[in-house]
Amino acid sequence: MADYYVIVDVQIDDAEEYKKYMALARPLAESHGGEYLVRGGEFQVKEGTYFAPRRLVLLRFPSKQDFDAFYASEEYQKARDIRLPAGDMVMIGVEGFEG
Repeated sequence: MADYYVIVDVQIDDAEEYKKYMALARPLAESHGGEYLVRGGEFQVKEGTYFAPRRLVLLRFPSKQDFDAFYASEEYQKARDIRLPAGDMVMIGVEGFEG
């Protein structure tokens, strides 16, 4: 089964509220096998003009099913409710390849 990657672009408008979300989201993701690979580090767009990320986060889950279980969990939905008014987020999931 291929790993599943989640790419997140986030704009934080209320840092204090977003910190509450982060404190909940990380242990929840980890409890579903998720691993944070990137969390808001410095980045460069090397080519193109369309992609204009604000703050990037990259997670890896053992499978799409693990990510879906995390995202659909009641606990994550409560954390998400905290996050929604704190900023704007685009979340993209993509299946890795087995090789």
